[in-house]
Amino acid sequence: MVEACPLIELTGPAFDRGRDYGRKARQRIVKGIAHYARQLEALSVDDAQIRQLVGDYLPVIESFEPAYIEEMRGIAEGAGVAFEHIVLLNARTEILKLGQRPDLRRKLMQDEGPDGCTGVVVLPSASRDGALIHAQNWDWKMECAETAVVLRIRNSDGPDILTFTEAGGLARSGFNSAGIAITANYLESDRDYREIGVPLALIRRKVLEQELLAMAMRAVYVTPKSAANNMIISHKDGVAIDFECAPDETFQVHPDRGLLVHANHFVSPVALSKLKDTGIANTPCSLYRDIRVRDILAPRIGDITPDAVKAGLFDDFQTPWSVCRPPRPNLSSNLSATVAMIVMQPATGTMDVAMLPALNRTFTTYDLASTSPAVHAAASD
Repeated sequence: MVEACPLIELTGPAFDRGRDYGRKARQRIVKGIAHYARQLEALSVDDAQIRQLVGDYLPVIESFEPAYIEEMRGIAEGAGVAFEHIVLLNARTEILKLGQRPDLRRKLMQDEGPDGCTGVVVLPSASRDGALIHAQNWDWKMECAETAVVLRIRNSDGPDILTFTEAGGLARSGFNSAGIAITANYLESDRDYREIGVPLALIRRKVLEQELLAMAMRAVYVTPKSAANNMIISHKDGVAIDFECAPDETFQVHPDRGLLVHANHFVSPVALSKLKDTGIANTPCSLYRDIRVRDILAPRIGDITPDAVKAGLFDDFQTPWSVCRPPRPNLSSNLSATVAMIVMQPATGTMDVAMLPALNRTFTTYDLASTSPAVHAAASD
């Protein structure tokens, strides 16, 4: 049996909310820090170096959103861990790859497996019931299935948020009560890690704090980043844009007949004319994963259901290099898997999550309303 993510409800000012988060998720936060600490020790990175690297990076976060610093300090206090480790959970790769040590950067580049993913949006015009569906497979280190949580954040000065993330993180995939949703997946370009940018997890959180779609898209479009990344933003009323982000430039990909699918390679012709996609060497399966899901769903345009989306994301063509990835060593020899399948319906305020879906087809439904999670098996459609 694969354990479902705990649902953690948070409210109040940033520090108090963070402290409550740290207390409620302490075991998973500590486990996540221990996992990454072992990797850092293998790279000869000690606590003093971590403090220095984080200290150099804090002004970037502070200028983007000071409340995030307060929230991370609260998480650290509540979990009884060092503040620097919470910052690393939210910005680990950016901080270390932009550190002062070129040797460390080279080691990390070799050691890191890519944060994969296959993202899907079905616009209301393409769905059976006229409701938008926004979904994703998150491909990463298998151990992270034991450190994931779902946060339900009650805001007094903005929309409420439901987000799936690693314990201690501020956001990953999710949606808010204004109907705005986001997923993100790995991209890599020849422009990466030249300049300091805002950590990707914090950009995602900023998107989910917006009442207006225009401001959510602005947060993705204009915020400087350290490395390439793909972010899909949707709105429940029928808008979705895929933003292929280089560190200093953003390119758009739009739905085709109400269907949008994206994996881990650049597809914008404009982007490909201006930069080099360097990620395919580590994620060659990306070249067909989006095709597979699109081909499964396209014949059903106008009649696509959440269960049909799940069926597409369960696809095992060319396993273990498949859309739904069973645990296997990646090209960096880390144990990689589809850690979670996340299927969201912002109009109904629900998020279905299956952990390690190649091994487990049991979903837990999380609701933005004040209800307890419900467990159910994947249905055929």
